[in-house]
Amino acid sequence: MEELEGREAVRKRPGMWVGSTGERGLHELVFQVVGWAVNHVLAGRGGSVDVTLTRDGGVRVAHNGFGCPFAAEGNAGGRGLEVLLTRMPAGDEPGGRHIAAVSHSRDVGLFVANALSSSLTAEVRCEGTRRVQEYARGVAAAQPAAVGPTAGSWTTIAFWPDVEIFETTRCSFAVLAERFRQVAFLNRGLGISLADERPAGGARAVSFRFPEGVRDFVAALEAETGAALHPGVIGFEREDPRMAGTMEVAMLWSGSRQERIRGFANSRATRQGGAHVDGFRDGVMAAVTAYARERGLLAADNAPCADRISEGLTAVVSVKLECPEYLGATRELLGNTDVRDCVGEAVREHLGNWLEEHSKQATQIVDRILRNIRQD
Repeated sequence: MEELEGREAVRKRPGMWVGSTGERGLHELVFQVVGWAVNHVLAGRGGSVDVTLTRDGGVRVAHNGFGCPFAAEGNAGGRGLEVLLTRMPAGDEPGGRHIAAVSHSRDVGLFVANALSSSLTAEVRCEGTRRVQEYARGVAAAQPAAVGPTAGSWTTIAFWPDVEIFETTRCSFAVLAERFRQVAFLNRGLGISLADERPAGGARAVSFRFPEGVRDFVAALEAETGAALHPGVIGFEREDPRMAGTMEVAMLWSGSRQERIRGFANSRATRQGGAHVDGFRDGVMAAVTAYARERGLLAADNAPCADRISEGLTAVVSVKLECPEYLGATRELLGNTDVRDCVGEAVREHLGNWLEEHSKQATQIVDRILRNIRQD
C-alpha cells in the first residue's frame, strides 16, 4: 500500500515532480531518467548513455555504466532496479538533483518516470542473461523474467509518457540535444548520444563527448563571441571538504565587452547565480586587483569596479555538492554559504598564479580593464 500511495501522489500532482504537465515537464521527465543513467556511468568510471526517441512516442535510455540488477543481492529491501521503480526513496522531496555524481544521486527519477508513464519496460543485461520487467502506470505487470542469453552489460529503461498526464508527449529533439550537450561538457569524458527515429525522412542523431570538460565549454562559448585576448583557456578543478564537494572552473577574456558567466550546481544550470558565481567574481576581483597593484598599475587605495573586470570574460563555474541548498522555488539560485568562500579562494589562487606565469597576456588583460575604467 505504501508504494501505491506514493505512485498515486505523484500522478495526482505531477507538477510537484516535473514542474508542469506541458512540454517543459515532459522534458524534465526525460532528464530525470537520463540523469539516473549518467550517475551510474560516472560511478562506473566510464561508459556512455544512449537516448532514443522511438517512432511510437516512447523514450529509450540505455547505459553501460555501473550495473543495477533488479534486486539487490541478499537484501530484498536494497536498492535494486525494481525498488527504484516502485518506491519513493525515504526523505526525498520534489525537485532533487538529477544530474550528478552517483554519490549525490537521490534515485527519485525512475520512480517518478514509472508513475507518470502509461507503460515502462526495464531491461538488464548482465552476467550473460537478459532480464525484462514491464509496468503499466507504475504497477508491475509481472515479476522480472529471464528472456534469453546476452553479451555485454547494459541497463535500459524504455517509457511512454502518459497522455492522461501530459498535454503533449512529443519531445523536442533540439531541446534534449542542447541539454545533453551541456551535461557532456559538465562531466568530462562522458559519452551521451541522442537518436530520433520519428522523422519521416529518416532517423537523425547527435553524440557528445568532451575530453576537456568545462574548458571545452568555455572554448565553445568563446567561439560565439570573438577573438580571445590570450591563447588557451584558464581552468582548474579542486575538491574542498569545507563545502562537501568539488568545483571545476574555466575562463577566458575576449576582445568583446560582453560578460558570459554561467553557473551550474550538480550539472544543472543556476540561471540566477548564487554562492558559486559570487565566489568566482570575488576571486577574479582579488587576483586581478593584486596583480595590478604589485606592478604599479593601480594605486593602493583604488579598486576597479567588479563589472569592469568581468567585461569580455567568458566563464563556467561548476560545483558538485553533497547537499546543495537553493534559494527560491525555481532552484536556480545556489545558497550554500561555504561555497562562496571556497570558490573565491581557489579562483584567487589559481588565477593569481596564471597571471604571474603569463605576464604578457596578463598585462594586456589588466591594461584593457584599466583603460575601460578611465573611459567611464
